[in-house]
Amino acid sequence: MSTKICVLGAGGRMGQSVIRALFEQSALVLSAAVDRPDGEVVGKDCGALIGQDRTGVSVSDDLAAHLEPQTVVIDFSSPDALMAALPVLESRDCALVTGTTGLDAAQAERLDAASQRIPVLRSDNFSVGVALMRALAQRAAEVLGEQADIEIIEAHHRRKVDAPSGTALAVGRSVAQGLGIELDSVADWTRHGQVGPRGDGRVGFSVIRGGDIVGEHTALFAMAGERLEITHKATDRMIFARGAVRAAGWLAAQDAGLYALEDLLG
Repeated sequence: MSTKICVLGAGGRMGQSVIRALFEQSALVLSAAVDRPDGEVVGKDCGALIGQDRTGVSVSDDLAAHLEPQTVVIDFSSPDALMAALPVLESRDCALVTGTTGLDAAQAERLDAASQRIPVLRSDNFSVGVALMRALAQRAAEVLGEQADIEIIEAHHRRKVDAPSGTALAVGRSVAQGLGIELDSVADWTRHGQVGPRGDGRVGFSVIRGGDIVGEHTALFAMAGERLEITHKATDRMIFARGAVRAAGWLAAQDAGLYALEDLLG
C-alpha cells in the first residue's frame, strides 16, 4: 500500500519541487496539497501547477479539511504556518518532514514537543552533499582548532527571507561541535564600521542574496600561509525535493520521535 503524502507550502519553490519529485516515483502518492489562503495557487490542480497532466488533487487552503490520518506531511511553508499545522498533524497521527527554516526558540520547542506524539524529521537541508560537508567541516574544526580563523559564507536567491540560511547555521553548529563549544558563544553575525581586529576563536558569518542562486555554502578555515575551503554548490533545488521525498518514505515506518537527515543516511 502506497504511503500518502501531503505537501504543505505547495505554492513555494520547494513545495512545487516536492510535487514534481513525487511524480518521479511510485512508492509515495500525493493525496493533498495546501498553501496559504491568499496564495495564487489555491484551487489549481497539482499536475497543472508543474506543467504535468492533471492529477485530481487541487491545492487547498484548509489543511484540516483535506489531511487524512497517517499521512506523511512534507512541509516547506513558514514558521507560522507550521505552528498552525502541528495540532492537526498530532490529532491525526501524521508524520512530519519539515525543511522550514527561521523558527525562533519557542517554535523550535513546540516542534520538539510534537515529536513526542508523532515522528518528526527536521532538516535545514535535504542534500546528501551538504550532510557530508557538515561532517567534513566538523572534522576540520577538530583538527585545526584555534589555528584557523573560521568563516561561514552563504549565498541564495533574492527572494529568500531569512539570514543566515538554516544550512549555514547548521554548518556553523557542526564547526562549533568540532571545537567543543556552543555556536552562539563565538558567532559574529554582522560586521559594520570600526569593528577592530578579528577576535580569536570567533566564527564569522557572511550572507549574499541575489538573482536565482539555488544555494551555496562555504566553510573557510584561514591560517598563516594557507586556507582550506569546504564548499557545496546546489544548481538544482530538485536535489532537496528528492531528499525530502526519500525522508518521507523512511519516516512513515518510524515511531514518534525527533529525527535528523543523518538518521536516514545512517
